[in-house]
Amino acid sequence: MTNYHLRPLTLALCLIPGTSFADEAKSDAKPEVVSVTANRIEKQLKEQSLAISIIDKEAIDNLGHTHISELLSQTPGVWISRGNGQEHLTAIRSAVLTGTGSCGAFYFAEDGIPLRAPGFCNVNGLFDVNAEQAERIEVIRGPGTAVHGSNALNGVINVISAAPASEPETHVSVEGGPNNYGRIKVSHSDTVGKHGYRLSAQGNHDGGYKDDSGFDQQKFNFRHDYHGDTWNIQSLLSASNLNQETAGYLIGKDAYKDSGRKRENPNPEAYRNSKSLRYYSRFEREGDKDSRFVVTPYARFTEMAFLQHFLPGTPLEENGERSVGVQTAFYQNYSDNVTLYNGFDMEATSAYLEQSQSAPSVASFPTGQHYNYDVDSLYAAWFVGGDWQAAKNTKVNFGARYDLQFYDYQNNMISGNTAADGGPCPSGTCRYARPVDDKEHFKNSSLNAGVIHAISANTDIILNASHGFRAPQAAELYRLQAQQLNANLDEESLNSIEAGFRGSWPTLNYRIALYWMQKDDVIIQDSDRRNINDGETLDRGIEADFTWQLSPSLQWQLQGSYSKHQYGNDALAAEGNELDTAPRQLASTRLRWQPLSHSTFEVDVQYQGEYFLDGDNLHRYPGHTLANIRWRQQLTTQLYTVLRINNVTDIDYAERADYAFGNYRYFVGEPRAAYLEVGLDF
Repeated sequence: MTNYHLRPLTLALCLIPGTSFADEAKSDAKPEVVSVTANRIEKQLKEQSLAISIIDKEAIDNLGHTHISELLSQTPGVWISRGNGQEHLTAIRSAVLTGTGSCGAFYFAEDGIPLRAPGFCNVNGLFDVNAEQAERIEVIRGPGTAVHGSNALNGVINVISAAPASEPETHVSVEGGPNNYGRIKVSHSDTVGKHGYRLSAQGNHDGGYKDDSGFDQQKFNFRHDYHGDTWNIQSLLSASNLNQETAGYLIGKDAYKDSGRKRENPNPEAYRNSKSLRYYSRFEREGDKDSRFVVTPYARFTEMAFLQHFLPGTPLEENGERSVGVQTAFYQNYSDNVTLYNGFDMEATSAYLEQSQSAPSVASFPTGQHYNYDVDSLYAAWFVGGDWQAAKNTKVNFGARYDLQFYDYQNNMISGNTAADGGPCPSGTCRYARPVDDKEHFKNSSLNAGVIHAISANTDIILNASHGFRAPQAAELYRLQAQQLNANLDEESLNSIEAGFRGSWPTLNYRIALYWMQKDDVIIQDSDRRNINDGETLDRGIEADFTWQLSPSLQWQLQGSYSKHQYGNDALAAEGNELDTAPRQLASTRLRWQPLSHSTFEVDVQYQGEYFLDGDNLHRYPGHTLANIRWRQQLTTQLYTVLRINNVTDIDYAERADYAFGNYRYFVGEPRAAYLEVGLDF
C-alpha cells in the first residue's frame, strides 16, 4: 500500500547535484527523488508521467543567480527572457509570450500556492519569490494536473521554501560584482521539540549596466513547522520589495553589437516599484485506513507602480490585489493498486488598476487619466485524480478539474473612448477605452492522463495526454482600446500529447520527450486593437536531458530542445509562419569537476538558436552561445568563497530582441562580469 507519511524535505535533494528529472534512480543505493508540485504531497518522481525537472539547493547555491533566467536555463524547453533589471517574460514549450494576459498561460507558485490570483497574472511574477534561498524549484513542462487548473496551460514553476534544520544552523554571505553590485544573504534555523523554524533574508543592490538604471531588492521568508501527534502544520510568511530604475530597449539594427551604444538608455525616467506579502498555513492530518487530509488557508497582498516606457506618452500604471483563499485535498488508498484524491480550491480577490499620463496629449494618447477600475473576483474549483497500478509494469496517473471564475468590474471614471474629461483625442479616436460596469463568469474543465510502462528494470516508456485552459485575465476584459467597449471573450484551450523514454542507471539518467500541442481560441489583439478569441497556434518539439557521472569527481549534464512554434491560422500572420521570439534550438551543457573534497569547478555553456522578430518572418536575431565558469573553494569547515564569471568569452548578444514600430529593439546582454561571494556557515 502507498505510504503517505511525509518524508523529510531533504529527500527531495538529488544524489547528483544540479537538475534532476522524472527518471531518477531506481537503484536501492540512491535515495528516492520526490516532487510535490503535481499532487500537493510528496510523491516519487519515478511514479509520475509528467515532464518534471527539479533544480536542487546545491545547484541554486552554486549558481548564485542574479536573475531567475540564469537558473531556469538549466531546464529543457524553458526560456525566461530577461528584460532590464529584474523584469522577464516566459516561454515553456512556447514562444516568449507577451501582451496583457500572456502570463495567464503559466502557473507561478510558492509551495504550491499561486504568486498571483487567478485572472490577475503578472508577466514578471517570478521576481516576487525568494528563489535565491529556496530548497528547490520544480518545473512542469506542458499543462499542469488536476490540482492546478486555470493558468497552468503551458507549464508550472513552483518554488519550494527551505525547511527548518534539525539542529541550529546559521548562514551569512556577502557578494560583490560589477556596476556596484552587492548582495547579502542571511539565514538561521533550528528545531526545538515539535517546533522548527527558518528565517531567510537577502538584500541586493545593482547600480545597473545601462545609464540611469539599476535596482534595490529585498526578500524575506519565515517558515515554521509544527509536528504534532495529530496535525502537522507548515506555515510561511514571505515578503519582497523592489525599487528599480528601468532601462528601455536599445533601438537600431544590430545595436547590441555597438560598444559605443550598449549603455544607452532611451528611457531614463522609467521605473518599477513592486511589493508583495504572502502567508499560508498548511494543516495535514493522517486518518484511518491510509487516508490523508490537507487544508491550506492563505492570504496575499501585492502593489506595483511602473512607468510604461514602451508606450507613447509613457503612462504610469498602478495596480494591486488583496486575496484570501483555501486549498484542500483528501487522499485515500483504496487498495494495493488504486489511490484516489479529491478536493476543492476557493479564492476571493479585490483588485484595482489605474493608469494616467502626465505628458501632453499626442495623437490618440491623451493626457490625464486613462483607466481607473476595481475588480472583485471569486474563484472556485473542484478536482479529482489518482494513480492506478494497472499491471505489474504499468502505472496510470489521471485527473480532472472543474473551474469557475467570476468577475465584478466597476469603472471609477467616465466610460467610453474619450479623454478623461469626456473630450476627443487629437486624432479623433483615443487609444484607451473604458467599458461600463460589468459582471462576467467563466467555467471550464481540464483533464490529464499519463501512462508509465517499464520495459526493463532501468527504462520506461511514457505517454501523456492533457486538455488545459485559461480564463481571460481581468486586464484583457476591461483594459480595452480604440472603439471596443465589450470584449466578449471566451477561455483559451490547449490540447497536448507527449511520448517519451526515460532511463536510470547508477551513473546515467536521461529523459527524451516528444510533444505536440494545439492552442485554440487564443486571445489576440486584431488590427482594430480589439481583444478577440481568434488565434490558433501549433507547438511541436523534442526535449532531451542527460546526467552522466563520468567518474566520482566528474559529472556532465546536457539539456536541449528542438521545437517549432507556428500560427495555426491567419488571424495574426500567415498560417504556417513561425511565432516571433521562438528559437527552434535551446540547449545548455554543464561539466562539474571536484578534484578535491574542498574544491569544485563548473563550466556551463548555453546555446540559443536564431529566431524571428515578427510574425511575417522578415526579421531575425541570429542567436548566441554563452559560456560561464564557477569555482567554489571551502577554506575551512565554516568559511567558503565562490568566484563566478559570466559571459567569459565576452561576446556581444541580446537578452531579447524584437521588431516593432518599424525598428529593431534589443535588451542588451551584459559583457564579461565577475562576482565574488564569501560565506560563513556555523
